[in-house]
Parts: sequence; structure tokens; C-alpha cells
Amino acid sequence: MKIAAFRVWLGFQVFLILYFFSGPSISQESDECSFCGDANELIERYSLRESESPVSERSNWRPPIKIVTLYGEEVAIPLRDIAPDSVVVGVSGYDEAAEEIADADVLVTDWCTEDIISNGVNLRWVHTWAAGVDSCVSRPEFVEREILLTNTQRVYGVPISQHAIALMLALSNKLQTYHSEQASRQWTGVLNPDERGHIELKGKTMFVVGLGGIGTEIARLGHGLGMRVVATRRSSRTGPGFVDYVGLSHELLDLAKQANVVINALPYTKETIDIFDREFFDALPESALFVNIGRGESVNQEDLIVALESGRLAGAGLDVTYPEPLPDGHRLWSAPNLILTPHVANSSDLNIWRADVIAWENLRRYVEGGRILNVVDLEAGY
Repeated sequence: MKIAAFRVWLGFQVFLILYFFSGPSISQESDECSFCGDANELIERYSLRESESPVSERSNWRPPIKIVTLYGEEVAIPLRDIAPDSVVVGVSGYDEAAEEIADADVLVTDWCTEDIISNGVNLRWVHTWAAGVDSCVSRPEFVEREILLTNTQRVYGVPISQHAIALMLALSNKLQTYHSEQASRQWTGVLNPDERGHIELKGKTMFVVGLGGIGTEIARLGHGLGMRVVATRRSSRTGPGFVDYVGLSHELLDLAKQANVVINALPYTKETIDIFDREFFDALPESALFVNIGRGESVNQEDLIVALESGRLAGAGLDVTYPEPLPDGHRLWSAPNLILTPHVANSSDLNIWRADVIAWENLRRYVEGGRILNVVDLEAGY
């Protein structure tokens, strides 16, 4: 009896050892793809879209001969596992990438510099770890050479939405004022009679401008705080059940009149430049809050400063500005009731993992000529 019990115990210990030391492959679909389980989970969780047709049907497709990637050997090593027949070069910066790119088929990057794209005369596919692709779609070579462009849209929704809500909560509770007082060792406590108190958000209206993947995550959190959520999107009026109303782009000013909090989640396009201007800020109810985690170029910053200085806006939170970084002496540095963060909304302890998984999965699909994820519409700009 003791021997039988010992065998059971020993078998269980062997199972645990194999489970913990075999890594993720024990629950994955194939030993040939060490991250397929994670990729499939992310694809489903964030509703990532596959291309309508296999990449092998593109006229310039072929299994890649040379791949250039930023961030050195650390990133190059897993790419070599996925594309063992390709030469994979890990570089440490944009200048080095521009030197290596001439005979490369594929570029894995986070930014499209002029030198890299103009020198990449053989490029067939560019994948960027970023969600915003304005640095890439602005390059005419993508259309002229029929370069496929994919990005990491949607998977940044969790940290960026969290950052947007953090800015909103900080502004509504005047944390910027109290932090300033802490730095000067003041304990004011009670606000002056002419100052606004904290803003209760429950029952207020949040206006999400740009109901894409990130905007949807922001709307979900706003609804969870008891807010009524309205939104706009470019393509349709459809949206999740927690969004009370989805309007089209031309309804921007009409919806602004209802908004106690506006959060910009728009991408950079020709149509989005300076859409948040004096007319927009004047349309908002008095004491509204404005948060921008989209692109700095969407905001007329002089008009924003005027709205803050006049008290028209109760506060603003910007994770993005134009230009970046802000130069010394820029008026935004000293604008009242403004919280600035240095374009870090997408930073988190898990986001690098998510972005890497999508990049590796897309490379696997590209090498096999399959349906690729997150293809950017060059005309639309996202």
C-alpha cells in the first residue's frame, strides 16, 4: 500500500516538474510555435483583424531573405527562431537600421525615419510596434513600392485607457493642485470660496472621440465609473452596449455640448489636425475636462491654453503634445490646471509582451504566406 502511494506521489512530482519546466508549450496547439496560445488569446481578446486574403497573393510577396529589427540581438533572437531561413539583423538605432536596410525585405521597428524608408529599396513589409503610424503613412514609398504596413493597434488599449482615466480622476479631484502644495509644503485643506470643488463623475457624460480599440477600452472604464458615455467614430454608428450613443465625425460639436469630460483617442490624419480648437472648447459646458491620449496635432494648443486661462475648461490632461518634447518656454508648461505626461500612456509591465507576441505572430504568418494581422489602410492612415 505504501509502495503504491509512493508511486502516485512520485508520478505527481514528475508531472509538476515537466509542467513548470516545459514552459508555455504544455497548453499550446503546436510545439513548432512557442507562443501560439498567447497569440490566439490576444487575437480573440482584442478582436484583431486578419487580412482579407493571404499575404502570398500579393504580387511582391516572397519568404523574407533579410529582416532588420531595432533593439539589437534581444529582439533578433526570437525572429531567427520564427524565420530560420532568413538573415536577421538586430540593430541598435535608426542610423544603423538605415545602413542595413538596402537589401532587406522586412523591417520591424517603432518609427519610420526618412532615411530608413528611402534606403529600403527592397522592402516588402514593415511592422511597427507602435499603434500610431503617421511616421510611416506620410512616406510616399509605401504606396509607390506597395509596401505592406502592419501595426500594434488595439493591444495598447489597457494601459492607455488606464492612463486616460487616471488623468481624468486626477483633474476631477484637483490632484495637480495638492501635489504642487505638497512640493511647497503647504496644507491648504479647504478651497477658497471662488475655487471649484472636486467634480463628481458619476452621472456625468464622457465623450470619447474616436471609438476604436483604445477608445472602446476608455468607454468601458468610464461606464464602470457610472458615467454616461457617448462617442464618435469615422466608419459607422455601431458600438458596444455600454456606449449610450455613437455618432459620426460631423457630430463632433453637437456631442461636445453634452460632454463633461472629453477624451481624444483619434489617430493622426489630415482630417484630425486642429479639430479641438476654440469653436470646440466654446461648445463644451463650463467646467468640462479635456484629456488627450491621441495625437498632439489634433489640438490647437493656443486655443486650449486660452480655454484654461479663462476658466472655460476646468482642467486638461495631455499625454501628447506638438512638438514633442515641448521646448523650453512653451506656454503649455505654465498653463493652469494642466497635467502633462511625456507620451507614456502605452507603457506598462505587460505591454512589451503583448506587442512582441503580435510581432512574432505576424512574422510567422508572413513567412508562411498566411493572413496577416493589423494591416494599415494607407489612405485612411490607420
